[in-house]
Amino acid sequence: MAQDRAAARRRRLLWAGILALVGLVLLVLGFTVADGPIAGLEVALAIALLVTSYAVQRVARRETLYADEEHG
Repeated sequence: MAQDRAAARRRRLLWAGILALVGLVLLVLGFTVADGPIAGLEVALAIALLVTSYAVQRVARRETLYADEEHG
């Protein structure tokens, strides 16, 4: 059961990292290459991905913290 939680945490942190990376790439593209409404859309999407990444990381860490308190 602890291994399942650890695997789920690693999976969530991996997805959080992927979301953050894609968000940063879109942010850079939105500020440098794109222009007009496309740039604004890319920046808004990048911010949404970065916030989602933060939320996924927080959930993964919170579940680990509370799981440790339940068994300790």
